[in-house]
Amino acid sequence: MHSFFGSDAVTVNTTTSEELRAGCHTNDNPNDYSVYCMVQTLASLGTYERIPIEPRYFKAYYIGIESAEIPYPEDFKTVAGSASAKSQADVDELTGVQWFCEYGPAKAEGADVAAFPTTGCDIGRLQSLLLFHDCVNPNTLESAYSGRHNLPRVNRCPEGMSRIPQLRFSVRFDTSEALPDGWSGEAPLQLASGPSYSWHGDFINGWVPEAAKNMLQAGGKRDFQAVKGPLDKQPACTPKDSEPDNGTSDYEESLLSFQNQALPVAAASSSAFSTAAAAATTSVVSSASDAAATSSPAATGCKRAKRARRTTWDA
Repeated sequence: MHSFFGSDAVTVNTTTSEELRAGCHTNDNPNDYSVYCMVQTLASLGTYERIPIEPRYFKAYYIGIESAEIPYPEDFKTVAGSASAKSQADVDELTGVQWFCEYGPAKAEGADVAAFPTTGCDIGRLQSLLLFHDCVNPNTLESAYSGRHNLPRVNRCPEGMSRIPQLRFSVRFDTSEALPDGWSGEAPLQLASGPSYSWHGDFINGWVPEAAKNMLQAGGKRDFQAVKGPLDKQPACTPKDSEPDNGTSDYEESLLSFQNQALPVAAASSSAFSTAAAAATTSVVSSASDAAATSSPAATGCKRAKRARRTTWDA
């Protein structure tokens, strides 16, 4: 089960940015028709009961602007993280996967950064981070992470690739309703894909091209800027699922669709399912302190079991 943010035009067959811009979107910036997707987080109560924990805030930041050479190309899509990861050793450190308590307590020294905290979070505030590729071949749309492994190339990208702004998911969850007493020891949490290490997300570019270019104008360290574009008003429409028969927003039905995978199928508690929409944000951050494996543009993994969400924009 996955949560979607952005254009409602996305379907299992979506291949172009133009298709996304033909729809209605839930992003607060009127120029952003992109699709952002993440795997569902669940509270594990007993052997069979799973309660979805909705994101309190979903924020999509674009960082490393000062290193970007080109804007996001049309039709670009990519996946970050590994749905099959079972341990810290399976997690590519360039994905920046982290789970931690927003307000403490801090993890023990040496604890896996991609593991759930072993102590319940203060006021239930659990946070996670995920970094996406920041190098792309604009002709083939093949993408990768930048880094010292690509030296001596100046842009630290593989041959034939250029730097783009790096997308970072920052997601904050409130576990206090599902787990009011917190926990001590192994967290009673899991993802729809498995353990915390399997945290992953998808992105399909739907930015209006003029706005994608303007994103590169952000400058200065820790300089939050809104991305300007030709559209200054939200689309006059109501987002809806363009493919309601391919996937579901019902939790129990979603579990049944994955009955051959890791999660147990029996009586999930839909009565405790929070239907509150997440308050989410997309922002641009230019930061020299944010540092930035190759994959081809594949079909995104978040097109089953869709859940629409609204996003908001940081001024």
